[in-house]
Amino acid sequence: MVANSLKAFLSYLKETEAQFVDFRFTDLKGTWHHITFPVLAVDENLLKEGIYFDGSSILGWCPINHSDTLLIPDFGEDLKNVVVDPFSSMTTIIVTCDVYDPITNQPYSKDPRAVGKRAEAYLDKTGFADKAFFGPEAEFFIFDAVRFGTGGHESFYEISSDEFSSSNSKPLNEGNHGYRPQKKGGYFPVAPLDSLQEIRAEMLNTMVQMGVEVEKHHHEVAAAQHEIGIRFNTLIKCADTMQIYKYVVRNVAHSYGKTATFMPKPIYGDNGSGMHVHQSLWQGNNPLFAGEGYAGLSDTALYYIGGILKHAKSLNAFTNPTTNSYKRLVPGFEAPVICAYSSQNRSAACRIPLGSSVKSRRVEVRFPDPTANSYLAFSAMLMAGLDGIRNKIHPGDAKVQDLFEEKETAKKLPTVSGSLRESLLALEKDQDYLLEDGVFTKDLIQSYSALKWDEVYALEHHPHPIEFSNSYNF
Repeated sequence: MVANSLKAFLSYLKETEAQFVDFRFTDLKGTWHHITFPVLAVDENLLKEGIYFDGSSILGWCPINHSDTLLIPDFGEDLKNVVVDPFSSMTTIIVTCDVYDPITNQPYSKDPRAVGKRAEAYLDKTGFADKAFFGPEAEFFIFDAVRFGTGGHESFYEISSDEFSSSNSKPLNEGNHGYRPQKKGGYFPVAPLDSLQEIRAEMLNTMVQMGVEVEKHHHEVAAAQHEIGIRFNTLIKCADTMQIYKYVVRNVAHSYGKTATFMPKPIYGDNGSGMHVHQSLWQGNNPLFAGEGYAGLSDTALYYIGGILKHAKSLNAFTNPTTNSYKRLVPGFEAPVICAYSSQNRSAACRIPLGSSVKSRRVEVRFPDPTANSYLAFSAMLMAGLDGIRNKIHPGDAKVQDLFEEKETAKKLPTVSGSLRESLLALEKDQDYLLEDGVFTKDLIQSYSALKWDEVYALEHHPHPIEFSNSYNF
């Protein structure tokens, strides 16, 4: 920790008349955790020595006989990792932390943020580039209410939203206005079809208050589906931003008496939520993905794409980490399941977006979804891309045709994983690229996989309502 940052932080607490400091960190699944101290208890000794906590109580982390772990604040350059919590009634300052092993005094190997820092350090060590930029497009749903539950004798879910077209037939006390997007009809309509413009605007403004660089917001294709665009940034900074993004979306929705979810496929028969991730490598001010090849790409960019496509199935374990993720990634529907690349073509797993200059050259990886732990997903994709560059893995010819319609062509091409089970099995066989220079560690992959296998078994072992429909009377 830089002494100047420590002093600047203590001065900031006085300037803002803060009452509490909220120290936050991220677990393997991507959940934000926190511990709160009154400002009177926050001094130089606490900030230098760190905060001990029970790592065995965090899923997939420490065994109970080696449970002590340590939070070390990372204030960031110019206190960029320090923000005021807009949802607290008392002035509370949020500080992003790294997790350390207090015995070795080294970053804890299972801390996702430490993985991201190791990935950035490895990029610099390769000499291929000195910066990797990521620009995620995370979609989400806002519902009026949700109910769900499962047990030995029941299993159900129910979601409701005034935007569902089924609401058109309901007699409502206040009268039925009838302005609701039809199936796949929610992309960019103005109000009153877009009924949550004001909520999204408040989400965007709140993100700005918390230091997020935002670009836009809009309604997405499905009813009750939305997106807020944020500006690209380096791996750690972008992953930190995604934690704020999710925190704001959930809490603003909650303040309106609604509920927001990043679940990829909560609605059957309509579009699911993805998190397309734009990526590029730079050396200083030189955009390394710009060149004279297809769509203005360099060989470096093509090899990066080759690495992504080669490792797609094992990448899915981190980019599409839930059983529900694969309800979205279904062949034959408008989902980016085909391991191909193309300029503009949204039917391919990797798209090359149009840009006005060489600085905009980038690849958009379209199969990730927003349930991903951003630190792990971004790091895994970077490692796959670097493996492609190191081994000069060319992705072959671009696919310009609509692969949703050209089904015979699509059948001949490889696809992403079709289930969380398949992605975890792929990760068992294909993980060496992640282990390069200790960026990911075997114990992290094992612990992460164990958590995800629990999710697979839970779904596979529980009776499903569809099974009652299909087989109860057989």
